[in-house]
Amino acid sequence: MTLLCFLAAGCATVPSQEEVTLKRATAEELTTLLRQRESAIHTMKGLFSAKVRGGLIPITTRVEGALYYRRPNNMRLRGFTPVGGELFEFVQADDLYMLRLPTMGRVLTGRQSEMSEMGKLARPFQLSVWAMGGVLGTSAIGTEESTQLAEDGDRYRLDVYGARQDAGQAGPQLLRRMWFDRRTLLVVQEDRLNGNGEIDASIRYEDFRPIGETGLPTNGGADARLLRPFKISLEDGRGQGSVQVTFHEILPNQELKNGDLGQVSFKRSPDGPAS
Repeated sequence: MTLLCFLAAGCATVPSQEEVTLKRATAEELTTLLRQRESAIHTMKGLFSAKVRGGLIPITTRVEGALYYRRPNNMRLRGFTPVGGELFEFVQADDLYMLRLPTMGRVLTGRQSEMSEMGKLARPFQLSVWAMGGVLGTSAIGTEESTQLAEDGDRYRLDVYGARQDAGQAGPQLLRRMWFDRRTLLVVQEDRLNGNGEIDASIRYEDFRPIGETGLPTNGGADARLLRPFKISLEDGRGQGSVQVTFHEILPNQELKNGDLGQVSFKRSPDGPAS
């Protein structure tokens, strides 16, 4: 018993390795770090698998996918069955989008600000864009946004505020919460909030690996810009389901061929998005 008490006392007085190695940063430093990580990626190609639960995507529960991206806002996602059949093609070009669903014989186009017109199909693809932001680095803080930093154990929590959509309410609106691991200063969790301050989606980032020739082990500084999460887990805040994405390959800053990013031909029909 005496020995156990002695050991317990000794453990209480010796700081853990985690406490010794926790980094310190300000909101401004974390904001700058996010922008550096975003600017480090000009193009990207990736291969991934996705498991979908809860019926978010009415097509299937398992998807093999390909990602193409060119900074700042051109992205193409293609989804296939495990045996190679094409499920969907989603193209984002600035404020425009195109969704092609070969199995349904439908093509939808429109503006991202009007994606709700896609009905039930809007939700899974909006969530997909948010989830990919952690890989692409597009979750950087906008120049019109403000931040507030708080310590949360071995993490920092960065609250991101922006202008309210409801002009009748005063003050900025909480848009996102981002959690940084204080040992690496990498974003390991992000919550997206709706206009009522409720969680719209919660995203977790894991299995960070260096990508590209200049990727180096994480040290929380500039070298961490080319570390990217190979596992992304997203929970829908509306209770509609969850998505787990596992990347098999990520290739940054390589030349994209003609057609890699697809095309958006925007033509509005009288009833809404073209179909």
